[in-house]
Amino acid sequence: MPRAGLDRATVIAAAAAAADERGLAALTMALLAERLGVRTPSLYKHVDGLAELRQGIAALAMTELGDALRDALQGVAGRDALTAAAWVIRSYATDQPGRYAATVGAAHDAEFEASSARVLESLSAVLHGYRIDPAEQTHALRTLRSALHGFATLEQSNGFQLAADVDESFAWMIDFFDRGLRRT
Repeated sequence: MPRAGLDRATVIAAAAAAADERGLAALTMALLAERLGVRTPSLYKHVDGLAELRQGIAALAMTELGDALRDALQGVAGRDALTAAAWVIRSYATDQPGRYAATVGAAHDAEFEASSARVLESLSAVLHGYRIDPAEQTHALRTLRSALHGFATLEQSNGFQLAADVDESFAWMIDFFDRGLRRT
């Protein structure tokens, strides 16, 4: 019988916290069991294994990111929406690095697809503030996501070694995107 209070959502939330603290690569079933105060086999009553655990973290992360984007984009459009979305993604990737890492390369199962749709809807709303040909929408979404992801990932891994202020570079990137999107 599963431990009282322990369910799939609790296990995934604990795994997400551990991934943020130690890194996604360091997450193991044994580490998680120790954190939850159970024996490792007990976790298998809630998840099938590490792959399902990581998939659950990815879906949780996309849900959280989608909620944060939705909230940040209320009542803003154009450059203000672009700036808000960019800062939300950067902050999420920085503050929840293990969760964010789980989203990259996650299998596109139903749970992940549903949570990812919210993120894409929010980014699409940002792009609606610009005059982008509907046929180009997918390209614009991919380009925006790639730039924001790349910046956040490089920042997390201390990939910016030049003396220039990283926040200034981030603001410059937002300005660059805004100018480009206004010209489409």
